Amino acid sequence: MMAFFRSFARNKGAVVGLVVLALVFAMAGLADVIFPGTPWDMVAAPFMPPGEMDMWLGSDSLGRDVAAGIAHGSRISLLVGAVSTVVALALGVSLGAVAGYLGGFVDDLVMRFTEFFQTIPSFVLAILLVAIFTPTISSVVFAIAVVSWPPVARVVRAEFLSLRSREFVQAAEVLGKSRLSIVVGDILPNALSPIIVLSSLMVANAILLESALSFLGLGDPNLMTWGFLIGSGRSVIRLAWWMSVFPGIAIFLTVLALNLVGEGLSDALNPRLAGRRT
Repeated sequence: MMAFFRSFARNKGAVVGLVVLALVFAMAGLADVIFPGTPWDMVAAPFMPPGEMDMWLGSDSLGRDVAAGIAHGSRISLLVGAVSTVVALALGVSLGAVAGYLGGFVDDLVMRFTEFFQTIPSFVLAILLVAIFTPTISSVVFAIAVVSWPPVARVVRAEFLSLRSREFVQAAEVLGKSRLSIVVGDILPNALSPIIVLSSLMVANAILLESALSFLGLGDPNLMTWGFLIGSGRSVIRLAWWMSVFPGIAIFLTVLALNLVGEGLSDALNPRLAGRRT
């Protein structure tokens, strides 16, 4: 464990990303303390520039605090990213494990099913799903999970194909272990490294997808998100640039931090790659 942390710490970008990510989580956790009330409250005159009347980042077209919207919106954006990633991982890992371990006809069937989803542009499919089920937080999470699981299934399948012929798997089969026990207890723990790295990138992608959907008006209208803030300011970008710029910066920093952390995890979990980069 200490070797893992030392390897992770050698990647300065990953450490910076982890710090930025910690600040974003702190902002989300302390949003009610820093900005009491709700982000929908009209607390100032419309289009108040940043820095005036205690408006750190200005106000929007209805006099709502942009900073409060970013702080409270971080909760929804992070929640959507985390939950949709967990759902996508559950689906992708399950299908990839079945395909990789059983092989043959089952492998072909699962891969053709996976390729069907990959033939449709992910963002277009997400828009279609949200439009069909009406824009709610549940439909957004479902849509993002549906378009995110195919890469996970492919990675897990490749790992299982590589590991299923190893000696420890053959030993488990000789001992009479069930297929489920071998998959969950023997092969999956040895395939976790790429899954962990991929999951950090999936959270970043999910945040971007949610923001894009909200920007197009396909997010939950009852929830404040970063995408909603950017979308509400797109028609007045020349008059009130801060309405879109600051939420955009929040998305940029969070996604960049997640990608940097993912790179650090890749280095720490792959010693040969880490040694090549140092």
